[in-house]
Formats: sequence, C-alpha cells, structure tokens
Amino acid sequence: MEFQKHDELELERKSTWLELKMELPLGIPTQQFLLEKAVCSHGLFMMAPNHWDPLSNTLTRPLRLHHHHHDHPSSSLIVSISQHHAASLAVRVHGTHSLSPQQESALLAQVSRMLHLSEEEEKTVREFRSMPHLDHQNRSFTGRVFRSSTLFEDMVKCMLLCNCQWSRTLSMAQALCELQLELQNESPRAVSVSGNPKVETEDFIPKTPAAKVTGRKGRNSSGVSTKGTFCKKKLELEVAGNASSSNVTLLPTDVEGNACHCGKSCVATEEPSSDDSFLQLPNGREYFNHTGNFPSPSELANLDESFLAKRCNLGYRASRIIKLAQAIVEGKIQLRQLEELSKDASLSNYKLLEDQLKQITGFGPFTRANVLMCMGYYHVIPTDSETIRHLKQVHSRNSSSKTIDRDVEEIYGKYEPYQFLAYWSEMLEFYERRFGKMNEMHSSDYKLITGSNMRSASKGTSKRKRLS
Repeated sequence: MEFQKHDELELERKSTWLELKMELPLGIPTQQFLLEKAVCSHGLFMMAPNHWDPLSNTLTRPLRLHHHHHDHPSSSLIVSISQHHAASLAVRVHGTHSLSPQQESALLAQVSRMLHLSEEEEKTVREFRSMPHLDHQNRSFTGRVFRSSTLFEDMVKCMLLCNCQWSRTLSMAQALCELQLELQNESPRAVSVSGNPKVETEDFIPKTPAAKVTGRKGRNSSGVSTKGTFCKKKLELEVAGNASSSNVTLLPTDVEGNACHCGKSCVATEEPSSDDSFLQLPNGREYFNHTGNFPSPSELANLDESFLAKRCNLGYRASRIIKLAQAIVEGKIQLRQLEELSKDASLSNYKLLEDQLKQITGFGPFTRANVLMCMGYYHVIPTDSETIRHLKQVHSRNSSSKTIDRDVEEIYGKYEPYQFLAYWSEMLEFYERRFGKMNEMHSSDYKLITGSNMRSASKGTSKRKRLS
C-alpha cells in the first residue's frame, strides 16, 4: 500500500515536467526579427499576465486553448516563447505532452498576434524603416509594437491606461489576472451575479497593493520625497522553488489525448530541458502560482460591479469593463468581425472601426486611438499628458491640451501613415536613456516608469505618467 502511494506521488511529480515543444517559423522576410525587441517595445508587455525574463529573453504567460472564447470560458496553459534561431521561435507549452491540431493552431495564432507576425505587418515594418524622413533611428525599436493575445485584452488594458499612474495600471492588470485564477477555481464568493447588492467582498481585497499617488512637491503618501530621484535595482536571479511543490499548469485544462499531427516539428518530452525552461525563470513559478490568465468576456460579464471595483481597485472602470464584456457575450460587439476589418488597414476600414468603438461606453479619443494602434493603425497618435511632457522635453514645444493635436501634426505629419511609429521610436529611446534597456529591466522596476522619474529635478513631478 505504501509502495502504491509512493508511485502515485512520483507520477504526480513527473507530470509537472510535461512539456510540448513547437517551432513557429518566421519566414524569409523576418530574418532580422529579434524577440526581445518585438516584445519589449511597448508597456503592454509589462502588464500581467505577461512575464518577461530578462536573463533568458523569454516571454511566459497563459494562453487559451481556443482563440475565440467569447461565449464560454476556455481552458489555459502556460506558454513560454523564446528565440534560439533567427528563422524561428521556440514555443513551449507547459503541463502537457499532447494537443489537438486545433489547439496548437489556437496557441500559435495568439503568439503571432502578440508579435504582429503577418505579411501585412512585415510590409509595415519595411516601409516605416525605409522612410526618407526617418533620420532618427532608434535601434531598440524596429517598428513592431507588442500587443495582447486577444483584442478584448487590448481593449481592457487600454482602458486601464487612462487617468492614473503607470504603477496603478500595472496593479489593476495584476489583480484582474489573480481574480481570473480564483474564478477558474470557482471560489463561491468570486462568482457573483451582476446586480446583486449583497455580494460579499471581504475575502477579495486586491492582493496587489494600490499605487501610491504622488502628491504635490514630489512627496508620496508616506511622506518620502520622490522629486527628481531614481533608483534602479540590479537584476537578481532568484532560485525557483522545488519542482514537485505545485503543478505547472495551474489552470484546469481540457487537453485531448491525441498524438501530435501538426507537422510543426513538435517534440513531446517528460523531462525538464537543461536550458532556459519555464521552471528556471526568475520568480516564474511563484508568479504563476497566484496569477491566472487575463479574464475573458464571459468570465467578467456576470460579475457584480461593486465586487469587481473593490477586488481589483478599478474604480469607475469596473462598470465600463463589465458593460464591454456583456456586449461581447450578447453579440452586440463582434470582436472577430473587428479583427477581420483590421487585417486591411485602409482609411475606410479605420473609419468603420472608429465609428463602432465610439459606441462603447468609456472609449474616448485616447482609448480608441490606443486600441486602433493595437489593431495596426499607426496614423493617429494617442495624446495625453505624457505626450505633452515628451514634446516639451524633446522638441522644446510649449504644448498644452489645446495645442497638442496641432503640435503633433507639425512634428510627425511627415511620417504619414506611420506617425505613431515615429513618435513611439522617440519615446522608447527617451525611456531607455532614463531607465536602461526595457528588455533588461527586472519586473520589480516596471513601476518606476512614472512621473517623478520622467522629469528632471528642476521640472518637478507629474500625477499622470505611464508607458502607454
């Protein structure tokens, strides 16, 4: 009997090492593709559930086994993406040795979406890099902007960028992913019906602390002066926990036990690899032990507004996010249709998409411009106080909310239809001059990209800065 228990424990321990390896060819036009530049090109990569390891240049996050999952929750698996060869990406799916061809395609489609791996996007990159006016060449920016694995995730995260510091944006995204794991585990207090005024939330306060808002005269809520200061931590390799301490998959799965027939050079293995595998990521195991995937529309649509606002510290955004999720679940917003339109990034399609986004509660000009940028339209620059700060510091423009559109047109109009890419190339270079290479930053330093560290000591602080 004791021997049988031992065998069961051994089987459970070995199952934590299950891993499916796939190869995603980049094709001839992408020979110059570098994963670290494609990922660390926009602040979205810093937001949960994305986890970038600067030591192995690996992106790890949960991805859903079905690409379109708006009407029902879909199971997720942890996926790691790395690049060992110029012509392909290594995609590792943790916690399984076999997926159906449909599931493999769904995972690879999400990877391709995040990294803009398409012929149309390659054309955009080539055209932007060859523009005659682009005398300012930022080597860290290739013209490829990182985005989320789904349009819904992009839409919600663009809402999280509004009217708060970057550190709080990170906190809200983290809390949403922690909530998603609780919803997957079907915690009785987490699943609540919208409109129920008696939802109990005592056990669901945000596990990620709310950001401290910098007050006047450069002091935060603790009274410590932050004016003109910056402290950058050294990268530290923290040893991951014991391999048998918990499951790698962490989320329920509906993996079919089929042999692999994808024809993509998949290799199934039950032993840990000796290189930069998921289990060796700094803080990787601990991170995904309490963080789920980004919630789907169906997971958010029936939540109580006050519960969601308190659990994830979302404030007024909770109502808007729930309304967006409900409209998608009810079929009033067709995400697949929107994405099909964006495949042809024409001006007429842009107008159609913008008209549809205008109908969504909470989608003002800044949010719309960010969402459309994520969809591949780069001729409109999302402008906010960070844009004003940039034009003042880099272009010596005395810009204001009243003049910003005119100033942006005067400076970046010559880059049409890639005004945003030219603007973001400058922004990224400015950030990296201040904070170092984005792909080398430890995740604990992401919150430092905020107002008190963006301006010089003589310029004071700002309440509203973010890497957006």
